[in-house]
Amino acid sequence: MDKKQQNFEKAVESLKKMISTMNYGSITLIVQDNYIIQIEKNEKIRLK
Repeated sequence: MDKKQQNFEKAVESLKKMISTMNYGSITLIVQDNYIIQIEKNEKIRLK
């Protein structure tokens, strides 16, 4: 497996974990030179 594929697989696993733990919010991927270099998670808490 090449470095690009490893980078992608690692990002997908991180995204799965983040999505499964949040109810409201957003996730931003930062890409540089065809590699995902950062993942940002902004979670919102709704008070009813």
